[in-house]
Amino acid sequence: MRKLFITVFAAMAVISCTSKNPLLTEWDTPYGIPPFEQIKPSDYIPAVKEGIKQHKAELEAIINNPEAPDFKNTIEAAALSGQLLERVTAVLFNLAETEGDSTFNAIREEAAKLVTAFSDEVYMNKKFFERVKAVYDAPQIHLNREQQMVLKKYYENFTRNGVNLTEEAQAKLKDINLQITEAQQKFGNNLLAENNRFKEKFGIPVSSYEDEMTSCSDRERRKEMFLAYSNRANNNDEFDNKALCLTILKLKAKKAKLLGFENYAAYQLDNKMAKDPKTVDEFLDKVIAPAVSRAKEEVYDMQQVMNQDIKEGKLPKGSKIEPWDWFYYAEKVRKQKYDLDESLTRPYFKMENVRDGIFKTANKIYGILIEPISNVPLYNPEVEVFKVMDADSSLLGIFMTDYFPRSTKRGGAWMTNFREQYVDKDGNDIRPIIINVGNMTPATDSLPALFTIDQVETVFHEFGHALHGLLTKCHYPIVSGTNVARDFVETFSQFNENWAFQPEILALYAKHYKTGEIIPDSLVAKINNSSKFNQGFATTELAAASILDMKWHELDEDQLDGIDIKAFEDKVCKDMGLIDEIIPRYRTTYFNHIFNSGYSAGYYSYLWSEVLEKDAFDYFKKHGIYNREVADKFRKTLLEKGGSEEPMVLFEMFTGAQPNPDAMLKARGLIK
Repeated sequence: MRKLFITVFAAMAVISCTSKNPLLTEWDTPYGIPPFEQIKPSDYIPAVKEGIKQHKAELEAIINNPEAPDFKNTIEAAALSGQLLERVTAVLFNLAETEGDSTFNAIREEAAKLVTAFSDEVYMNKKFFERVKAVYDAPQIHLNREQQMVLKKYYENFTRNGVNLTEEAQAKLKDINLQITEAQQKFGNNLLAENNRFKEKFGIPVSSYEDEMTSCSDRERRKEMFLAYSNRANNNDEFDNKALCLTILKLKAKKAKLLGFENYAAYQLDNKMAKDPKTVDEFLDKVIAPAVSRAKEEVYDMQQVMNQDIKEGKLPKGSKIEPWDWFYYAEKVRKQKYDLDESLTRPYFKMENVRDGIFKTANKIYGILIEPISNVPLYNPEVEVFKVMDADSSLLGIFMTDYFPRSTKRGGAWMTNFREQYVDKDGNDIRPIIINVGNMTPATDSLPALFTIDQVETVFHEFGHALHGLLTKCHYPIVSGTNVARDFVETFSQFNENWAFQPEILALYAKHYKTGEIIPDSLVAKINNSSKFNQGFATTELAAASILDMKWHELDEDQLDGIDIKAFEDKVCKDMGLIDEIIPRYRTTYFNHIFNSGYSAGYYSYLWSEVLEKDAFDYFKKHGIYNREVADKFRKTLLEKGGSEEPMVLFEMFTGAQPNPDAMLKARGLIK
């Protein structure tokens, strides 16, 4: 998932203006949904500039307030400022991810530089920090816990962004931040171009790579696809990202050093649950060893199937499992071991049925109601919109889906907001507008959109993020919903995956697209019996990418000089004990999470959060997975709280204990 937002605290509100620019006028639309169809490309930059102008004026009023600084006149005032800038950038940066043509990319690049420069201006303002520090240093006993967390986050935003540096050092940091922004934008543009080139060459989007590798019997085509996929942005041409990666890494290392940290990993982790690189490295070491051990067993099983193909003359003697064989032969092993064939499950996973499934699950677990709404603004005809209500029919938020690939959409799947939840200055609970974006298998001329088992899991995953955003009940946007530590945020998305294949849940949504028949019990049993299948591979490629991420960001600027990306990758993979048949889930030149998406020294978060969510689901299992009392406790203790309390405090409030570090490995079947 990726949350797109500027680091300046801001909220959402209507703003009256006489300008014809729809971004600067009051949005007279249902539920305050942005008037997408009215917005022209030429509207964005003037709106960003006006938003910055208004926000500057609001902050100047706070800074120059003659009254002694307190939470209300300084922290709360700042937290509820910048409404225009927030709503403009929410539309711009979200649409840049899904409608990213050359025009939009140019607009995004210009806007990103403007916002980065403004953010630096705010958080390096020493006079402003004096007021914040005065509130921070004063007794906080009169503040509630959410206000204390808002104050802490605000204070850290200044200290972590250079407010205590000299003017000369601040100037250097500002230049570094702008260079990082520019390089990240180019990295993303290059990767989008490479993904489109892959589609042109092979006739499938990058999002269908695993599906095609699983079903394609032509080994040479598989090899060609694997080499193209795993060498994206690594072909020494105009879309090559190697130099950009090193540029970004060096700039981040410089930034960390300026701010007093040994390396960028140390800087990033300083305010996360893990706290430091050593903790993450030790955690990943404990994961990779049993994962690789299981992966070796999986290679053996696949080799036996390949040997049969050799006997039948389908392959030459001496053929061995290669990386481009994994998906294809793993599927054959799965059919042999579990009699499970995805061609038999996909007819039950029509997109509309799966989406209905996440809605019905949320109703069954939390009692919420979700219904479609029409005649609302859309940024693309493929987008669908829903109204989310609590059991008493009160509005929780607006939810949108945009599930299918386009040439203008970056790869992957994510949740983001067009509006955060918060309470405005008049006491109104402003509910969020949230979207799930994906790149799932689209419909064809002869078939509706039928999802794979992994894609079903992805839909539940992203809706877990959406629930975190929809059910939140906070006062300040900086802590509402998914505005939590990076290594905590994936807890809620992965937790929601646990419901996807529960027999009672499948009975609610898994219906054959032709006959309407509920998925048979025999097929349900096969899906669940095979849930731990291929977990050696799945865990290894994820842990390997996490380790690669950490090793890059543990280097300082001097260590990055003259480094060869492939040689570094090879050494890291060798040191972690990675087998030749598996590569990291993402190699450096297309690792968008860490170079363009806020997960630098943070990709471990998926595995870290999985420990928490598996432990939390064990708590559900002990008390009944459909126990409304337990679900209400989970909702009130975790989902509603956002970042208004420290993550581990919230977790222990729910389970009554520290997380079991083995919970994730046991759930994946890697240890007993």
